[in-house]
Amino acid sequence: MINSLIEVLKVELKELNELLILLDKQYKLIINKDVFGMESLVEEIKLKNRTVAESEVNRRKVLGKESIKDIILSSKNEELEDVYRKIQKLLNEMILQKDTNDLLIKQQLSFTNKLLNLINPKRDIPIYNSYGNIRR
Repeated sequence: MINSLIEVLKVELKELNELLILLDKQYKLIINKDVFGMESLVEEIKLKNRTVAESEVNRRKVLGKESIKDIILSSKNEELEDVYRKIQKLLNEMILQKDTNDLLIKQQLSFTNKLLNLINPKRDIPIYNSYGNIRR
C-alpha cells in the first residue's frame, strides 16, 4: 500500500507542478496585458485542474478512509514523507500565485473602470436622501 501511495503522490506532484507552470504563465500574460492569451490559457488550466482532481481521487481510493497524515506518521517511510512535504510546499506556492494573479486582475479591472468613468462620467443629478447622503 505504501509503494502504491508513493506512486500516486508522485503523479499528483507532477500534475500540480504542471498546474503551477500554467499559473506562472498566466501571471506573465497578466503583466503583459495579453487578454487573448489569458483567454486561451483558461481552457488549459481547466483541463489541468481536472487531471489534478483525478489524481486526488486515485489517492483517496488508495487511502480508503484513513488520513494521509496518519499513514505517514505510522509508516515512518522517508520517501513518502518527502513526497508529501513537496506536495504541501507546491500547494502553498500555487495558492500564493493564484492570489497574486487574482489581485492583479482585480487591480487592472478597477483601473479600467476608473478610466471609463473619467471618459464617460455619470450624468445623473445627485439626489439627497433624508440623512443628507447622496443617493445614486
